[in-house]
Formats: sequence, C-alpha cells, structure tokens
Amino acid sequence: ITPWLAAVLVGNNPASEIYVKNKTKKFEALGLKTDLFRLNEDISEQELLSLIDKLNSDAEFHGILVQLPLPKHIDSEKVLNAIVPTKDVDGFHPENAGLLSIGKPRFIPCTPKGMMFILKHFNVDLNGKHVVVIGRSNIVGRPISILASLKELGNATVTLCHSGTKDLKYHSKQADVLVAALGSPEFVDASYIKEGACILDVGINRIERDGKSKIVGDVNQESVMGVASSLTPVPKGVGPMTIACLLRNTTISCKNRLIN
Repeated sequence: ITPWLAAVLVGNNPASEIYVKNKTKKFEALGLKTDLFRLNEDISEQELLSLIDKLNSDAEFHGILVQLPLPKHIDSEKVLNAIVPTKDVDGFHPENAGLLSIGKPRFIPCTPKGMMFILKHFNVDLNGKHVVVIGRSNIVGRPISILASLKELGNATVTLCHSGTKDLKYHSKQADVLVAALGSPEFVDASYIKEGACILDVGINRIERDGKSKIVGDVNQESVMGVASSLTPVPKGVGPMTIACLLRNTTISCKNRLIN
C-alpha cells in the first residue's frame, strides 16, 4: 500500500501554485502518490464541501490537504472542519488540535512539526529554556507554543506574543529561542533579540527591492547576523521541512489505516 494524498487547489494564487507543485514533486520523487484537484476561483462553497465529502469516503486516499488561502466567498474554517480528522494531515481539524493541546497528537501541523525537527537536528535543547513565539495563528504560532511546552517534546517555558502584546521587545529579548511567525517582512531586527538567541524565521513575504521581486522572512537577516547564534534562512529554511512533514503525516495516516 502506497501513501496517497489528495491535494485541493482553488484558484490560481501564485504562492499556492508553487507550494503545491513542490509538494507534488517531492511525493513523486519518493514514490508516494498525490492527486491534485484543481478548482476554479468561483467554485461555490457547497461544491467544494461536496468534493471534500467524496474524498473523505474514498478509501484510496490517506490524506486530504486543502491549500490555503481560499477565496473570500468560502468559509475556510467550515471547509477544514469538513475533512475527516483521520485524513486531516495538516492537523487543522478541531479534534486534532484538541489532541495536540493535551499532549496526545494524531497529526502535528506540518510547519511547527518541521521546526521541532530542525531544533532536534541541530541539537538545540529546549529543556528549561525560554521560547518566545511572535504570532498566534492556529497554523504556526499556537501549535509551536504547545509543542515547545510539552514535557515529552520541549519542556520549555513559552511566551506567546501577538499584536496586542505591550512592549514586544521586552518579551522577545528574553528568548533563548525566538519564533518569528507574524507575517511582516523583516520586522525582527537585532534590537528584538538577546545575544546568542536561536531564531526560527517562519515568514514568507514577497517584496520589491531594487526593481526586483524578492522573498524575505519576518527577520532582518543582515541585522541579526553576529548577534543571534543561529537563524533559519528564507527561503529554503522552514519551508522544505513543512513539505517533509506533510509526507510524514500522510505516511502516518497510511500506517494507522493498516493498524486499524
């Protein structure tokens, strides 16, 4: 049995197109299966939900991924919640989010999961450390704050900052490990970190510089060089690990099907 992912792409968002293409290439390179369901921008919410229902019932597929963002006329939360939890390889369904929150995850969201693998690979021990997360999204900020604090995984003390946080610099400068996931290009500079901090940059922002389009993160790399002990690059930092963990979650779903 080969792990098989159903990827749903609505519209032609350039960033989403690239992301889905990269996912598909990696699945094929490793001998896994993926089918892309490409839908028009003006598809109705009910038509999309009908497709999700069909994929839920199709035993061939072990995982379902709906690429975000969705068009404004479609309720993203309603669509994500329609995916059966055992096929929700993105880990966004409330049931899977709840399991993660009590330390018994079925599927860990791919980006936070990839970040934990990065820290483990480079021997960044979170035990007893102070992790500060800037950004509280359900995709990155909130789940990484849970993972880092879980005794079995990180055992760190975690501060979760957001747009309502007063004196953000005070909190960020306490961080042994700083996670920048706020979606603001090059926002975090040297004035936000303490010397020797490890930084995970989750931002992917397209800006115009010197007449050219460029991808940058939420961290000003030039500014923090020589102050931070380590920094994930953008691009080719956290992004590839997100794809790797999507493959891993799909494989886990396949194995769970065999066991059950």
